[in-house]
Amino acid sequence: MSECHGCANCGGTAVAEPPRMAGTRTAVALVGPPNSGKTTLFNRLTGLRQKVANFPGVTVEQHSGIAELPDGRAVRIIDLPGLYSFSPRSEDEQIAYDVLTGHSAAVPKPQAILLVLDSTNLGRQLMLAAPILALDLPTLVILNQADDLLHRGGSVDAAALSAQLGAPVALVSARNGEGISQVLDFLAGAMPKPHRMELPVLQDVPGCRKWAGAVGAKAGYLAPAPSKWTRRLDKIFLHPVLGPLVFLAVVIAVFQIIFSIAAPLPDIMTAWFDATGNWIATLLPASLFRSLLVDGVWKGMGSVLVFLPQILLLFLFIGILEDSGYLSRAAVIADRTMARIGLQGKSFIPLLSAYGCAVPAIMATRTIENKRDRMATILIAPFMTCSARMPIYLLMIAAFIPKRNILGGLLGLQSAVMLGLYVLGFLAAVMTAKLLKSTVLKSGRTPFLLEMPAYRWPAAQSLGLRLYDRGMVFLKQAGTIILLVTIIVCLLMSFPLVHGNAPAIKDSLLGSIGHVIEPAIKPMGFNWKIGIALITSLAARETTPATLGAIYGATGPHLQAALRQDLSLGGAIALLVFFAFALQCTSTVAIVRRETGGWKWPILQFTYMGVLAYIGAFVAYHAIG
Repeated sequence: MSECHGCANCGGTAVAEPPRMAGTRTAVALVGPPNSGKTTLFNRLTGLRQKVANFPGVTVEQHSGIAELPDGRAVRIIDLPGLYSFSPRSEDEQIAYDVLTGHSAAVPKPQAILLVLDSTNLGRQLMLAAPILALDLPTLVILNQADDLLHRGGSVDAAALSAQLGAPVALVSARNGEGISQVLDFLAGAMPKPHRMELPVLQDVPGCRKWAGAVGAKAGYLAPAPSKWTRRLDKIFLHPVLGPLVFLAVVIAVFQIIFSIAAPLPDIMTAWFDATGNWIATLLPASLFRSLLVDGVWKGMGSVLVFLPQILLLFLFIGILEDSGYLSRAAVIADRTMARIGLQGKSFIPLLSAYGCAVPAIMATRTIENKRDRMATILIAPFMTCSARMPIYLLMIAAFIPKRNILGGLLGLQSAVMLGLYVLGFLAAVMTAKLLKSTVLKSGRTPFLLEMPAYRWPAAQSLGLRLYDRGMVFLKQAGTIILLVTIIVCLLMSFPLVHGNAPAIKDSLLGSIGHVIEPAIKPMGFNWKIGIALITSLAARETTPATLGAIYGATGPHLQAALRQDLSLGGAIALLVFFAFALQCTSTVAIVRRETGGWKWPILQFTYMGVLAYIGAFVAYHAIG
């Protein structure tokens, strides 16, 4: 594994030679405790756009990327889930353990390791070094957040620590790129490997803790002073009364900004789509194809994409809250509420992720050790208002809810309705969790342990990559599922031909399908056009505005005006309630089947949420009229 230039007896060192794989790239595992910043380092090394958050539980599967070395060689970096110890207690820790020990069927055993530790919390995190070094693989110990360590008055002798561990040590700040050259030197095989000191018995936790303390002391480790701002802010954010109130104020402010600052953006996007559609129409002769392309596909796609700026703005605010360290405090506050419904604070992390998408959120439940808590979290995660619901909410709110202020001008009515829908989904999740945890998934209380990082300014690069990711995911969805559904809808609208021309929509194949299902949905205040949108939404919720845009041949304000002609206020509110509850997402159903190992739970989940959605929409329609 290394070329020996001496040993402990002769006073020499060993230079870590980069291991090689025949016919493929070197595989290097990136491992470390949650919140150590290893995923930020992964993005820095590989340039991949992977979500980075300031709390445990984001990386629940191994992700890989290619790091290009200065000499032109390429190294495959495998980003493993966060690991506190080598005694895996949850599925994500088991993933990391299996890969590192060569027991993973999907990933070959790595040939080298990048061990990332938080230098501001080295006393505890060094405990992980013993089992990692015992694997006897070329290992670079990376002390991350070195800038924060020095800024807060801490220090460590990297050379002395290297001598104690018998492995090269690098002081790094992954956020700003300091020390990355040392990581690249290790990957290129240019860093010396000192003689290793004796390691403790790996299962002896007190022994590992004592060893970690001794190693840190001999390396002159001085823990940084606690941040004054962290202490001051935590007195507010973690206060049992003020904390929840601040969180509520932050959420209200986010929605208010989305409906005030971002309000003109959909109109600008609509104008662009209309102008572009008209330009495309001038290039084509009058025909069925032009009608399908411009009035159907283009306007259908446009009715979804016009909301992209507002969706990205929401993710920008979520990213700021995550990267600043605030959401770790929100998880602690949530733990108090979770306890009342039988869950724990760790459920908050995947549930928070579900506001982006339920699929990765359900995978993130692997961080939950208690199997019954994990199952309950999987079953309630789709109630969280994911980004796929936002185009529907934004369309219907803009069409039916007037722009006026309430609460003395502190809150807009449109913002209040949007916030109410988020609260509605959350309350449904709480009610369902309480039902599950008091019956079929009853279990004892599990302690919730979470290391809270110091507050820090979010990195612009991290936020930029996050928004780029979300935008590309949304556009990919629009370019595949939404486009396909829109084309199918347009084709069904155009047949059977009448004297060579497309029929009236109500007489088309699409209209026939809609009229068949209309009696079942009429009690909720929906007509056959809404019924078609409900069917297509099973592929993906985002298809709903696209379907309606294709049916009405309109986008933006024109589509909103058309909806007001066909739908009452009660019907519009009923539609919002329906989507707040219904599991209209085949991807979510598929991932629940995979994570639960069968069809029983996803069928039960889909049925339960569908019945709840129907009852909720029925009540809303008849209550409002």
